[in-house]
Amino acid sequence: MKNNKKNFQEWFSKAMDDELNANSILTHRDGAPSGVCFMSQQMAEKYLKGFLVFRQKFFPKIHDLLKLETLIFEFEPEIKTHHKDLTFLNRYYIETRYPGDYPEFSWQEAEKAFKKANLIKQFVLERI
Repeated sequence: MKNNKKNFQEWFSKAMDDELNANSILTHRDGAPSGVCFMSQQMAEKYLKGFLVFRQKFFPKIHDLLKLETLIFEFEPEIKTHHKDLTFLNRYYIETRYPGDYPEFSWQEAEKAFKKANLIKQFVLERI
């Protein structure tokens, strides 16, 4: 359990890095809104993975928040209260990183993504 504790804290530490970076860009508007959206998705992903590690649950190498939600649902059904938040954030792993027929990202959308990521953070931390 000692090593497990260290591992989940490492996931949370990486999530906090994403949070700090996203918050800095939002505060100073010195970057791209798409970066905030991506970091918000990453923040949520890392908190969910840290929660799975804390509960000693295996997860495959994935970035799909909805698949992580399904894994967490097995021991924490309340995760479904955040299904809409996870669905909103899920698209940013691909759409913000690769060219394609994706919409432009606005500051309003970046702020919304960051708020949703913080809701996931709060959900996880309340259960640790």
